[in-house]
Amino acid sequence: MVVFLFLGEIILNLLGVDINSFAVAGSIIILFLAAEMILGIRLYKDSNPKTASIVPLAFPLIAGPGTLTTLISIKSEYDDINIIMAIIINMILVYFVLKSSEKIQKVIGSQGINILRKVFGIVLLAIGIKLFTTNIKLIFA
Repeated sequence: MVVFLFLGEIILNLLGVDINSFAVAGSIIILFLAAEMILGIRLYKDSNPKTASIVPLAFPLIAGPGTLTTLISIKSEYDDINIIMAIIINMILVYFVLKSSEKIQKVIGSQGINILRKVFGIVLLAIGIKLFTTNIKLIFA
């Protein structure tokens, strides 16, 4: 993620994609992920059994398109050191959540997991909408 923070804009420029368009595309992906969480549906299906369980769970959580879009989008608003510190804190948090997910599920149960999934889905939806509206305005400004 730190590499993408510094090279992401260069890569996008090489591909002829501006940051705002990338952010809009990423926000749409975030909206779909939020819809999956809130509605309990599955939009992404992988036929390869080896990646089917890993990619949808770990990749979007750790370094998915929404994360990469957010990194590029917030680069203009915050200092690089603050973003790097946030990435480090986030990675530590994600590590501990993934490491203790079985214990968490035992404590709060499957009903608690479903409630948390929906609550965080709504938060993710709000982030996606904010990212979408901010960047769509900039595209048409």
